[in-house]
Amino acid sequence: MPRGPKVNSAAQGRLPISERLRARIPLIEAADDTTWKSLAIFCFYRILLALVVAAGYFFFNSVLQLGSQAPDSVAPTLYGYIIVAVLLLAPARLREPSLPIQVTVGVAVDVAAIVMIMHASGGVRSGLGILLLVSLASAGLITRGGLAFFHAAIASLAVLLEQAFQVWRHDAPANDFVQAAMVCTAFFATAGLGYTLARYARTSQQIAEARTVDLANLSQINELVIRDMQDGIIVVDSEGAIRQFNPRVAQLLGAIPTSRRPLLEEYAPDVARLLEGWRKGSDTTFMAMRAPRNNSELQVHFVPIGGGQSPPVVIFVEDVGRMRAQAQQMKLVALGRLTASIAHEIRNPLSSIGHAADLIREGGGSGDRDGDERLLKIISDNVHRLDRMVQEVLYLNRRDRAQPEAIDPVLWLANFVHQFCDAEKVPEDAVDVQVRTSQRMLFDKQHLDQVLWNLVRNAWRHGRKRAGSVRIVVGPSPTPGLLILDVFDDGPGVAPEAKPHLFEPFFTTDAQGTGLGLYIARELSEGNGARIEYVEGPEAEGHFRVTLKGT
Repeated sequence: MPRGPKVNSAAQGRLPISERLRARIPLIEAADDTTWKSLAIFCFYRILLALVVAAGYFFFNSVLQLGSQAPDSVAPTLYGYIIVAVLLLAPARLREPSLPIQVTVGVAVDVAAIVMIMHASGGVRSGLGILLLVSLASAGLITRGGLAFFHAAIASLAVLLEQAFQVWRHDAPANDFVQAAMVCTAFFATAGLGYTLARYARTSQQIAEARTVDLANLSQINELVIRDMQDGIIVVDSEGAIRQFNPRVAQLLGAIPTSRRPLLEEYAPDVARLLEGWRKGSDTTFMAMRAPRNNSELQVHFVPIGGGQSPPVVIFVEDVGRMRAQAQQMKLVALGRLTASIAHEIRNPLSSIGHAADLIREGGGSGDRDGDERLLKIISDNVHRLDRMVQEVLYLNRRDRAQPEAIDPVLWLANFVHQFCDAEKVPEDAVDVQVRTSQRMLFDKQHLDQVLWNLVRNAWRHGRKRAGSVRIVVGPSPTPGLLILDVFDDGPGVAPEAKPHLFEPFFTTDAQGTGLGLYIARELSEGNGARIEYVEGPEAEGHFRVTLKGT
């Protein structure tokens, strides 16, 4: 088995003692400021412990009975313990040598002093071994558990050796080893507890550090978002003082005062008055006001933070004029595109009508009746095309006027097929209707008629024009409360390059079409809370599906 890289023993012997000890003892992590401060507190505790034991010996020894077996050795041990404890405070403040070295030396001093006082007081029966538990637990927490069991082993070995010496030189009963073993078990239990607590503390610290980074990132993101918002934001505390704001507020309401705690009432009295009215129970969510700088129209919105009688509030200040200008600009852009598209689509039929009229005018009294009839038919067809385009454009204004009602699919579809076939000169057996639900369709009748008319007309136009070429199927949707209306045809389906543009206005593959049918069908469907889409499935090359509400 591989044993890892070998280290030259001579070279290792030349290393400092702290480095050699660090190489042998696995450490969990480097010490930070908090750990060094904890070590200093541990040193102060050692000094306090030595002073308390000394005070007990010099003033209350009649009760404690310290030094009952060797009274002459207690005082020198306590003096030495106090002096060494004070001296150990200096390297802890200087942070040299390393933390594990200092903690281990401190524990060794505690063990040596307490065990010597135990020996002078009759051994393990004195109960002084309990004093080492606090030292072992503190050392384990400071080193984050890396040396906890090593320190427990030092203390246990010292207690067992002291007890063995008591049995050998002072004829102590052998059953005192049971009590010594219990004390040693307490040492290792304390070490295990310290190791566990250190692991939890280390995990909690890592989580806290990660959360700190996340909070810092989130705070930075929030600051960037708030700074770049087009709306002004003011955070006001319960006393009416401005705690936070973004640059947009200065543009809308004026510069924020540079005082340490600017008050909203002094900065923007109108906003403060609206806030006071809102806190008194006003039901108005958005309140209008005029900007003091340019008299523009503003809209103020209040959002409380937390609860209480007078919680902090976030105030949103919106420039209504800017919002209206943006909406107007969007409308103008959309209107420009629609106007350009309509002008392009109208140009061709108008050109055909003008050309036919010119030919009739040039023919004069030539008497060619067949030619005149053909030219008049061209004029009539193009006039009909223009009229249909105008009607479809007018339908664009009906989207928001939907009045949904419950429609029986069986009766309504039967009447629709009859009217469609009669108007489009289509045999009635060409359209097959299948209703597979007892639910009613929730839709505006005129809108549904327009949507289905476009879909069925496209299906007939692109189908094989025979019996059953068009199939209308109404059935339940997998989503409760919805119905599916599918329109199938037996044609070749939609070309792949045309699928992304099916519902775009003025897109058509038919020279006689306006390109508004599917676009209007989508707009009317959305106005009724429905959705229209082109679906590819196993039953046909592809078909159109309308998902609508059922009742």
